[in-house]
Amino acid sequence: MTTDTKATETKAFEADVSRLLHMMVHSVYSDKDVFLRELISNAADACEKLRFEAVSRPELLADDPKPRISISADADNKQITVEDNGIGMSRDDMTEALGTIARSGTRAFIERVGAGNASEDTQLIGQFGVGFYSAFMVADRVDVISRLAGSDEAWRWSSDGKGSYEIAPAPLEAAPKRGTRVVLHLMDDAVSYTGSYRLEQLAKSQSGHVPVPITLIEKPGAEARDIADGTALWVRPKSEIKPEEYTDFYRGLAGQYDEPAATIHFRAEGRQEYSVLAFVPGSRPFDLFDQDRNGRIKLYVRRVFITDEAELLPRYLRFMRGLVDSADLPLNVSREMIQESPLLAAIRKGLTNRVLGDLAKLAENEAEAYAKIWENFGVVLKEGLYEDHERREQLLKLARFRSTASGEGWRGLADYVAAMKEGQKAIFFMAGDDRARLEASPQLEGFKARGIEVLLLTDPVDSFWTSMAPEFDGKPFKSVTQGVAELSDIPLLDDARKPDTAATPEVDSFLAFVKAVLGDAVSDVKPSDRLTESAVCLVAPEHGPDRQFERLLNAAGRLDKTAKPILEINPRHERVLALAGLGDDEQAFKDDAAHLLYDEARVLDGDKPADARAFSERLARLIARGISKG
Repeated sequence: MTTDTKATETKAFEADVSRLLHMMVHSVYSDKDVFLRELISNAADACEKLRFEAVSRPELLADDPKPRISISADADNKQITVEDNGIGMSRDDMTEALGTIARSGTRAFIERVGAGNASEDTQLIGQFGVGFYSAFMVADRVDVISRLAGSDEAWRWSSDGKGSYEIAPAPLEAAPKRGTRVVLHLMDDAVSYTGSYRLEQLAKSQSGHVPVPITLIEKPGAEARDIADGTALWVRPKSEIKPEEYTDFYRGLAGQYDEPAATIHFRAEGRQEYSVLAFVPGSRPFDLFDQDRNGRIKLYVRRVFITDEAELLPRYLRFMRGLVDSADLPLNVSREMIQESPLLAAIRKGLTNRVLGDLAKLAENEAEAYAKIWENFGVVLKEGLYEDHERREQLLKLARFRSTASGEGWRGLADYVAAMKEGQKAIFFMAGDDRARLEASPQLEGFKARGIEVLLLTDPVDSFWTSMAPEFDGKPFKSVTQGVAELSDIPLLDDARKPDTAATPEVDSFLAFVKAVLGDAVSDVKPSDRLTESAVCLVAPEHGPDRQFERLLNAAGRLDKTAKPILEINPRHERVLALAGLGDDEQAFKDDAAHLLYDEARVLDGDKPADARAFSERLARLIARGISKG
C-alpha cells in the first residue's frame, strides 16, 4: 500500500468483512426500502456532529450555518444522490467509518464528546459503517465524496461491496463545500427508486422527522423542493399544538380520513426516555381484523423511523395508531431486530398502562365519547380479557355491554354490580350471535320476572373470556344457560304472582317418563325455576362450556364430543300439567310429546330438531290427533 496521501489507494475490507457485508445485504434487512432511511440517518448524524463541533469552532459553519439534506434523482443515469452539509470526513475517517463494519463513527464521537452531553443533547442517530451498507441492496456501486469541515481537501471512496474499496483525492470543484455526498449507481431492478413520488414517500414516512430539513431534486436541473422541515410534532409541547395539527398528523400517519376519537401525547422520563404520540381512530380501520392481528405503532429512535413491527402494544390494542420515539434504544447491527432490546419491554409496559389509563379517564369523564370508542373497538379490547391476565381487572372496568336493562345504551360492570338484587351472588350473562334472539330466549324468563339484569354477549370473543371464570368486584360471571339458575332466593317483582314452585307428584312422574324416553339425548330432565312462560329450555351442565361456547368449539373442530344438555321443564306450564295428567292409555302420545318437547327446546335454543324426519312424523300424528278430537 502506498502511504502517499495524495495517491489513489485500493484496500481490502478488514478480515471477514466481505462475509459480514454479504450477510448485511442479503439477510439482516428484509426490506430494501431501508437504504434511504439509513443514508438520511447518517446525513442527519453528520449535521448534528457539526452543530456540536461548531460550539467551540464556529468558523466551521462559515457562510452556510443551516443544516440540510438533499436527495437527488437521475433516472437516465440510474442514480440517486444523498448529500448533507454536515461534518464531512477526512481520508482516515473514510477508512475507519466505511472500511470497517465493526466500528462506528457515531460511537467514537459520543465517547469523545462525553456520555453526559451525548445522551442529553446530541440527537445522534446512525451507526455509520453499518446501516450504510444497506445501499448495496439497490446499488452495484457506491461513491462517497466528502470534505471535512474546515479542510481544504476532499476525498472519494468507491466500492462495489464485493471485497475491496478505493480511496482517492477528489477535485474540490466536484466535491461539496462541506459534508458528504453519497452516489448510488442503481441495479436494473432498483431503477424505480428514482421516481420522485416513491422517493418523497419513503423519505417522509421513514425519516420525515429527523432534526434536519430534507429537500428533493426530482431530476437534473430541477429546483430543490422541501419535503420535510426538520421538526417533529411529538417533541413540541402539547400547549403549542392545535387540534387541527394533531388531526393532520394522524391522517398522514394512519392513512385515514376521519377525526381521531382520542389523542395520547406524553413524554416519559426516568430510567427510559421516550415520547409518544398515539391516536384512537374515529372509525374502524380496514385491517382491524387481519389474521395476524399486528399492531400499527411505529418505532422511532431519535426521530428516525426504525420499524412498525416492534409490537409496542398488545394485540388487543392494535386499533391504536401512532409512534414511539426513544432516546435510549441502541442502534446496533440490525435496526429491524431492535425489538429484542430489553428496553423495549419497559417501553411496551409503560405505553400499555398509559393507553389503558387514558381510556379509563375518558370513560369516567366523557362517557359519550368513550361509548363511541367502545362501539368501534370493544370487540378487540375484550380479547385482552383472556390474553392479558395481569390487566384483566383494568380491562373489565373498561368493558361495556348491552344488557336486558341497558336499552340501546351500554352498561359498565360497576353499574351492574351496584344494581344487583338482594340475594344475587353472580353477574349473569347470556352469550349468542344475535341480540334479538337472546332477548327472546326462554332462559331469561325467570331473570326478567325477578328484575335481574343479564348481560347480552353477542361477540364470539365473549365465550372465550367468560370461560376463564373471571370475577369482578368479587362477583363471578355465570351463564344463564348453564347449571343451576340459583334464583330461589330472589323474590319475583310481583309477590302476588309468586306460584307454588314445587312440582306435583304427577309432574315429577312425567319428568321421569320424559327422561326415560329421551335416553342418551339428554343428561337429565329437571323442573325449572328459570322458566315462567315457556314450557321447556335446554341448559348446559354446571361444569364445561356453556351452550354458545360449545357451539363455537364444535364448529372449530375443537371438541371430540359435545356434552349432553339438560332439559328443563316448567312444572307450572298448562301444557306440562295437561301431559302429566294423561293416563297409561295415552302412552304412545306421551312418547311423541316427550320428543316434541325436546325438539321445541332445541329450536328455541337456535338448533334444528334432532331428527327432522322423526319430528315431521310426530308432528303429523299430533295434528291428526287434534283433527280427530275436534
